Amino acid sequence: MTDYYRSGGDDAQGRTQWQQYGGGGFPAPPPYEPGPVPSPAPAPVHRARAKRPVALMAAVAIAAALIGGGVSALVGEYYGDRPAGSRTSVTGTTVAQSSKGTVAGVAEAVSPSIVEINATSPSGKSTGSGVIITKDGEIITNNHVIAGASSITVRLSSGKTYDAETVGTDADKDLALIKLNGAKGLPAATLGDSGKVRVGDEVVAIGSPEGLTGTVTSGIVSALDRDVTVAKDQEKDQRQGQQQDPRDGWPFEFGGQQFNGDTGDSTTTYKAIQTDASLNPGNSGGALINMNGEIIGINSAMYSPSSATGSTAGSVGLGFAIPVDTVKADLDSLRSGSGA
Repeated sequence: MTDYYRSGGDDAQGRTQWQQYGGGGFPAPPPYEPGPVPSPAPAPVHRARAKRPVALMAAVAIAAALIGGGVSALVGEYYGDRPAGSRTSVTGTTVAQSSKGTVAGVAEAVSPSIVEINATSPSGKSTGSGVIITKDGEIITNNHVIAGASSITVRLSSGKTYDAETVGTDADKDLALIKLNGAKGLPAATLGDSGKVRVGDEVVAIGSPEGLTGTVTSGIVSALDRDVTVAKDQEKDQRQGQQQDPRDGWPFEFGGQQFNGDTGDSTTTYKAIQTDASLNPGNSGGALINMNGEIIGINSAMYSPSSATGSTAGSVGLGFAIPVDTVKADLDSLRSGSGA
């Protein structure tokens, strides 16, 4: 057997050179010729492979849904449009939960304390308003509403009526205190602090203009400390035998001019709160109220155009009220029967 060994190199064509051990006469083996590299056998096809794209698409769809849901939730969070189950609790007060500080809330709370007053005197009948200040029927009103009255009838917001007697009057401040006969358990109003009133504050007026009991209007405080001059009583009308139309606005003076008729010879001047809340004949003696439901003034005068008289007179946004601090300072004197 002849052995061969590799000579250590390839020829120019890349073929391996071989040499015989021992120099025998056998021919060298044929040179090595590299053959083509066989292709790997194709892997067997399984049915599960056909399902992989579907599973992959499902996985992608789930991921997209999760991402899309996250984006949707984020958008909903930003715009406050999240599902009901994911809403966070919000602490606050809505108008439906409480009407405090609204005209409706003030009207609901205070209207039961405002009454209609009908006074009969030798010169005729007059209609005004009043404010209940005690449970047993003490009522504050304007002096000019009941001045010279021979009889007084009061109607509550509930429609119930009482006869009333005059307790005390103060013509200089245009205030009067009357008391209902046999009343008890009435809803008394809360007297506020007119010293804290500011121009621009919202206010509500409640009274019986034109005999329309419990009429509510609203506006703001237009000015403070207005000098308003009013007639002290009805003596002039009584002397002349005239009958006062209850729809007429009570005459008053302001800025050197007379409004709603002649104030007569006997007048008084006081500092008033001016408001643009609509006041009409019959509002006299009613309440001017702040948004906490506290009485800050007793409505006493309103301006009507000079060409308007009687039933054609109406509010043009210039009304005046006696500050409640004046009322509180005068209560003891009124209860003592001053001027009655």
